Amino acid sequence: MKRFVLFALVLVMLFGVSSAEEKGLDMENNSRVFYEIFVGSFSDSNGDGIGDIRGIINRMDYLNDGDPASGNSLGIEGLWLTPVFLSPTYHKYDVTDYYQIDPDFGALEDLQELIGLCHERNIKLILDLPLNHTGKEHEWFQRFRNAHFMNNESHEYYDFYTWIPADAPVPGGRHFTKMNGMDILYESNFSDDMPELNFDNEKVRQAVLKIAEYWLDLGIDGFRFDAAKYPYYGENDKNAEFWIWYMEELRKINPSVYTVAEVWDGDSVIDRYLPAFNCFHFSTAMVDGLIAETALGGNVNKLVQSTQKYLDSIHSINPDAMNIPFIANHDTDRAAGFLTIASGCMQMAASLYILTPGSPFIYYGEEIGLRGSRGSSNTDANRRLAMFWGDGDTVQDPVGSNYDKSKFSSVADREKSKGSILWHYRKLIALRKTNPEISRGTYTALSFPDSKAGGFLCELNGSVVGVFHNTTESVKKLDLSVIPDVHFTEITFIGMDEAFLDGNILTLGGQTSAILR
Repeated sequence: MKRFVLFALVLVMLFGVSSAEEKGLDMENNSRVFYEIFVGSFSDSNGDGIGDIRGIINRMDYLNDGDPASGNSLGIEGLWLTPVFLSPTYHKYDVTDYYQIDPDFGALEDLQELIGLCHERNIKLILDLPLNHTGKEHEWFQRFRNAHFMNNESHEYYDFYTWIPADAPVPGGRHFTKMNGMDILYESNFSDDMPELNFDNEKVRQAVLKIAEYWLDLGIDGFRFDAAKYPYYGENDKNAEFWIWYMEELRKINPSVYTVAEVWDGDSVIDRYLPAFNCFHFSTAMVDGLIAETALGGNVNKLVQSTQKYLDSIHSINPDAMNIPFIANHDTDRAAGFLTIASGCMQMAASLYILTPGSPFIYYGEEIGLRGSRGSSNTDANRRLAMFWGDGDTVQDPVGSNYDKSKFSSVADREKSKGSILWHYRKLIALRKTNPEISRGTYTALSFPDSKAGGFLCELNGSVVGVFHNTTESVKKLDLSVIPDVHFTEITFIGMDEAFLDGNILTLGGQTSAILR
């Protein structure tokens, strides 16, 4: 029978009060574990069924209780909130007012309290900022429409959005919608209710810059930029030029601003945006990504070599670029559906991407095995289901969802067993903190051509750590004598079995990871 075993040493390493300080961990750096919260689905504080900011505040001890010695919280180091701005929809990506918190989610004072609480616990808080389009109800779009209705070409908002005459040919691949009562089409690539701003208009650029400045001045640490390759549809070079300008301006406001962008594409396209900001590493994510492939019994050597190549590539473009791995988010099917906890593959995937350099992003509920997919209903609402707390929280699933949750396990359920997926995530994040070499060190992929098991080294300030994984169900042995000038004496392991170090021979049980010092 598979067992979830953790070496006794790990308890000291994970939950010792001063272990992070002893390792010289710089808690102000950006190589931290983030947690994405789809706000309306996370936790409801007032009984209306909608998750809200106060609900997040109430759950902070679950996310990070501020006490690394307790071992009873996830220990996340960053929060990404999906849009909290005024909007008519449940998802809030069609913003009506960027300066107002949607009443469904609370008030500005709630967000200010959350900011303070996050900073007390050394958590960075970033907001999802959808800028390439607004909602139709936004004041800017109303003024744009009125300017065209009056045929006033000198009006400030006449060219605030991208438009063409109604009889003009539509540019290839793009979508335009006819304005009611007028002979113009406005660009609307995501939805007829989401008109696209005109970023050739300097007033638009200044307007979106002021939005970010407002929230940074309020204490927000940064932003996740939604749909970053769409300000200019299909024109990556122009998009990159815009974002380089935008980030230069943001860093004048806050030199340490944390930003990450959604450029949903292959690495060759993502590379164009790296001079501006970090981007999610999409090629390793989702059901067909390299993390899932490896977690399902694949070859770890392939993963680490790919990671080495990726890190070398992004650092050649931008020396400060970071790896931003994830396995699922609010736009994808949930990972527990295609990896599964019972098989051990979900735990293995978590180990693969949490114990790696950069800034991993966890999607809320991932740590309890929450499931959800578009399925035959073809609705993203099924990917954004209510967090299952099991303690009477009144948060409800979003409008349009119909996923069967009858077999879900709650946080309360997972809390009861130290061998659960929840505890696996807690221990992983604590291990990562205890070994800062993993998150911030220089990465060197190792090669074990005769085995599916493998690993890498990370060196930081002269300290070397080795991370090794066995994603198969059988025991694997690795001869570490192939690693020059490194002699490991300490071992910590986590997974479905045990690991042992006998001289230069590392024995890894099935679906087990080891950290060697």
